[in-house]
Amino acid sequence: MRAPVTPTASSDADRRYVFHPFSDLGAHERNGSMAMMVSGSGSRLTADDGREYLDAMAGLWCVNAGYGRVEIADAIREQAVTLPYFHGFSSMATEPPALLAEKVIGMAGPRMSKIFYGNSGSDANDTQLKIVWMYNNLLGRPEKKKIIARERGYHGVTIASASLTGLPAMHAAFDLPLPRIKHTSAPHRLWGKNAGETDAQFSQRLADELEELILAEGPDTVAAFIGEPVQAAGGVIVPPDGYWAAIQAVLKKYDILLIADEVVSGFGRLGGSFGSDLLGMEPDLVTVAKGITSAYVPLSGVIVSDKVWDVLSGDPAGVFQHGYTYSAHPLAAAAALANLELIERDGLMDAVHARGDQLRAALRDAFADHPNVGEVRGMGLVAAVEFVADRDPMTRFDPALKVGARVTRASLDRGIVTRALPAADTISFSPPFVVTEEEIGEMVAGTRAALDQVADELVRERV
Repeated sequence: MRAPVTPTASSDADRRYVFHPFSDLGAHERNGSMAMMVSGSGSRLTADDGREYLDAMAGLWCVNAGYGRVEIADAIREQAVTLPYFHGFSSMATEPPALLAEKVIGMAGPRMSKIFYGNSGSDANDTQLKIVWMYNNLLGRPEKKKIIARERGYHGVTIASASLTGLPAMHAAFDLPLPRIKHTSAPHRLWGKNAGETDAQFSQRLADELEELILAEGPDTVAAFIGEPVQAAGGVIVPPDGYWAAIQAVLKKYDILLIADEVVSGFGRLGGSFGSDLLGMEPDLVTVAKGITSAYVPLSGVIVSDKVWDVLSGDPAGVFQHGYTYSAHPLAAAAALANLELIERDGLMDAVHARGDQLRAALRDAFADHPNVGEVRGMGLVAAVEFVADRDPMTRFDPALKVGARVTRASLDRGIVTRALPAADTISFSPPFVVTEEEIGEMVAGTRAALDQVADELVRERV
């Protein structure tokens, strides 16, 4: 175990003045941060006290190209010196967003038409709802406004996007979700699949459940369905084969748009440009963020299909009454262009396949026989380990024990940054694409040691 951290001036300022997201506010004010990172290179970080960490999460699923990429930094600097900012309102334009749009639409395929830029995945999903509502207004369908999302889905934290998010803890304190948002089951085989049920039967049952919800709400009131190709923060839930085909058959039957939330999966995380392509989704709208710049600069986008664009562009009012000060920010677009270029140049999507296979194999070797591990799962370069109190029968831990959070804290003490996911005792792995085989071994070994420590603590606590 590592020695306690001695606060620095900056960490003390953080403790006293910074309002931290997704943190225990009182505990942070009393104890300060678990680590204050000051530099990074590849998959490794250094804190202000000199300690080194291996980042098994690429920040928050997002530093895909790795830390310290000079190519991206140089592009940001050059753009900042040349033209740091100009807006995109009233048909004004700058070069980098135009070139990036051309590249992204080329990657997204022939059905897609335009990209609307924002700053985060949350604001992009807010934009999605406004586009869907405007689309149906223009088609003369003012009642067709409800959006169906999934339990355990993660779509952001603004008022609308947090409503889409299917995690009750993110609703309770904020009077959410909004009334137009409905939720249906996630394709989580560990807990949702019936005994003896095949993947095809499970998928069809979920599609039937979705149809029942649509019929109960009224098909003329349901406008869109939003889903991540693979649910990330909700547990790294990989849908069974045939799931998206079954879901899309229902959506097409009732003329309901499909929004693919590719904030985590887009630009290589699952091993291809978009998770939609890999999993057989045919979205009408796509949300992107995170990996588009490898998080070097905030940027998000809403990719709009020809089907939707043809309706929006025919608006008799003429002016689209939506946008952000930083929409189409040239600095962010320059960072994105450099990021996507180096991912292509260095063959990092191919690396995702190789390192992802190694990661899942290493996790299964290290965890699959552990009595407190219910499942190891993943796709591409993203994986999860779900902890259980007992495997026969499969039994959840009491949430009050906070087993996942304890494992991530014990991992951090060993220099490994993982993440405890909400709504289950699950930890996730989503390292930078540049992670090495040796680093994968190190992160898995450190996390297994952390689990062993927590398992021993749980035994002692029961005595």
